[in-house]
Amino acid sequence: MQNLEDPRPPMSSPPTDPSELKTPIPTFWEQFREHPLSRVGPGLITGVADDDPSGIATYSQAGAQFGFNMLWTMPLVFPLMAAIQSMCARIGRVTGQGLAANIKTAFPPVVLRIVVALLLIANTLNIAADIAAMGEVAELVTPLNRNVATPCFVIGTLLLQIFIPYHRYVFFLKWLTLSLLAYVAVLFAVHVPWGEVWRRTVWPTFNLNADAAAMIVGIFGTTISPYLFFWQASEEIEDMKLTNSQPLLNDTQSAGKELLRIQWDTWSGMLYSDLTAYFIILATAVTLYAQGITNIETAAQAASALKPIAGDFAFIVFALGILGVGLIGVPVLAGSAAYAVAEAMNWDWGLDKRASDARGFYGVIALSVLAALAIQYSPISPMKALFWAAIINGIVAVPLMIVVILLVSKRSVMGAYTAGYCTRILGWIGVAIMGLSAIRMFLP
Repeated sequence: MQNLEDPRPPMSSPPTDPSELKTPIPTFWEQFREHPLSRVGPGLITGVADDDPSGIATYSQAGAQFGFNMLWTMPLVFPLMAAIQSMCARIGRVTGQGLAANIKTAFPPVVLRIVVALLLIANTLNIAADIAAMGEVAELVTPLNRNVATPCFVIGTLLLQIFIPYHRYVFFLKWLTLSLLAYVAVLFAVHVPWGEVWRRTVWPTFNLNADAAAMIVGIFGTTISPYLFFWQASEEIEDMKLTNSQPLLNDTQSAGKELLRIQWDTWSGMLYSDLTAYFIILATAVTLYAQGITNIETAAQAASALKPIAGDFAFIVFALGILGVGLIGVPVLAGSAAYAVAEAMNWDWGLDKRASDARGFYGVIALSVLAALAIQYSPISPMKALFWAAIINGIVAVPLMIVVILLVSKRSVMGAYTAGYCTRILGWIGVAIMGLSAIRMFLP
């Protein structure tokens, strides 16, 4: 009888190399890239950029001048800043366009022109104050003179933004956010009367005089800033480009997951920022205020004043924190202005584009940073620049917040993904507080 061929496929032979039986072990770099911090979105960077060196100077002055009695501002401002930032992120993710492009579509052209012009001026002045603080701090902790350190920071951040693709650059920005933990570390070097801290957070005792009112205005103004609105909306689009995602108006299946991600990312990022500001006020209250040092004009002064009181450890970590957040804050300030101008002018834009493909966009970044550097070598005081930046931000913030709330409420813009009722209520409360703060700035 003839043998029939076995119809079953032949069995594969066992691997001869034992290494084939093992799961490959990821390299250190692969594990580093898969760290949970690498997967958080724009909310974290936006929150940290809010605590830039000029913001640190404001919070330090609050703690030095009023002790624990300004701690209450941070729990109050947290839901307001988180609400407005989540609305901006929502606009970007749902429409696939940045804030400026949506304003251009929904409002008269004059609205966009005024907002963008004021934003560009305010951001340049704010960058000038930030890089001045970074130069002063670098002089304190390194052998470099501030006149050498400041141009190094400017050129370094500029080259990174122009020549490093966004997906690589933003990865390192996320790791720099850990620099904010420096302000928590300061508290380990000093005694903190936590019972009194909690009492003053809930029930402060101070006279609401002109100085106190001005400080409250400063805290709210530096915490809820227009440049962060433009940055976060545009960063959602940058992230969409990386993942080849569609706007939620065209991708309804992803809407639930993405909107939940925006809420978590934004509220957690703003909480990180808010807690850090709280700890800066607390650290300077238990050190500087307790020693009668009540006048702090710059972040570098705050770091220097800590040294004889809290020791070298507190001084070093406070100073390094300023440098870390400055390296985040300056690119965010320059980038937010570039996003707004590029969208207003219909230019190609994006941090993942080559400089030759988005010349206008990168030109705005370079112009704002180099103009800020020029202020360092002019008769203009960086603190005066910061003062005028605060004034302009106070002018721009209120109408821009109103525009954001109106945009996120329009079904013609957002389709079925308009913001929730509670978020909009928080936004309007923020408008009321910022409006009163802006009015207060112009009162004697």
